[in-house]
Amino acid sequence: MKTHNISIYFALLLIIFCALFVTSPLHASWFDKIKDVLSSDSANSNSSSITDNDIAGALKDALTVGSTNVVSQLSAAGGFNSDANIRIPLPDSLQTVQKTMNKFGMGSSLNNLENKLNEAAETATEKAKPLFINAIKELSWEDVKTILNGPNDAATQYFKSKMSSPLADEMKPIVDASLNEVGAIKAYNSAIGEYKSLPLVPDVQADLTQHVLDKGIDGIFYYLAIEEKAIREDPTKRTTDLLKKVFAK
Repeated sequence: MKTHNISIYFALLLIIFCALFVTSPLHASWFDKIKDVLSSDSANSNSSSITDNDIAGALKDALTVGSTNVVSQLSAAGGFNSDANIRIPLPDSLQTVQKTMNKFGMGSSLNNLENKLNEAAETATEKAKPLFINAIKELSWEDVKTILNGPNDAATQYFKSKMSSPLADEMKPIVDASLNEVGAIKAYNSAIGEYKSLPLVPDVQADLTQHVLDKGIDGIFYYLAIEEKAIREDPTKRTTDLLKKVFAK
């Protein structure tokens, strides 16, 4: 009988990860089915059986690749600015200002500010990468089982519950610095100066840092959910080079 090495079992694990998530009946746990199939296969081979650590390691590896993909995508030039799904609009109060200024042909300064807000989010997003890596490393076996048995966005929801506050804390000073770095504060002051030159306009206030922070984190989790779904549906596109080699064979 042919002997399989552990890499082949990792490949089998991820293939089943894709197939059983879609086809398993509701009364049967996806996780239990993986264990049953792997145990059955192991009984018919001379290799070591898949351990809980192997399963956890495969999931962590896939999530690490997925979260890295998201951070790389959104921190690149245009990551927010050119993406209609997550592009950060002006705060509500400034949208009102923009409507007023557009009537006088003065709206371009606020259009520039909106671009700067998105550039600031792109600059700050890189900060998220080590936070996700650390959170993935700290996943317990119970966390792994919950994620594997959960819906398409189970890992994303886990990260939201565990990471939203620390992510905001880590990114806030970066957003502050980024707003200055990309010229958003200068653009804001210029736009408000023009607005206040108009007769009988109400005063406005906007917390640019909090707005970019909230919308930036929303964008990260938006794409993390999409990436997670892709991992579940086609793990061959979200695995390490070693696993890609195994799949190719």
